[in-house]
Amino acid sequence: MSNIVLAQAAEAATNINPGLAAIGYGLGAIGPGIGVGLIFAAVINGTARQPEAQGKLQSIAFSTFVLTEVLALIGIVIYFLASV
Repeated sequence: MSNIVLAQAAEAATNINPGLAAIGYGLGAIGPGIGVGLIFAAVINGTARQPEAQGKLQSIAFSTFVLTEVLALIGIVIYFLASV
């Protein structure tokens, strides 16, 4: 019984309007965009306060930048899956 319900839910999830999927991805891309801005704003602020910590701050910033951009990439993959 639960397999039938899951199959129906999966079928309903794949029947999304491509325009609606594009709007959803656009809204989902706002978060990583804001996150990247906040990350590098904090690096600039920290470097201005303590110039000797620039190397450590940049390494942390690039690793968190990668994690933030992965969210945007997952969003675009889901958009293409939903619009097929």
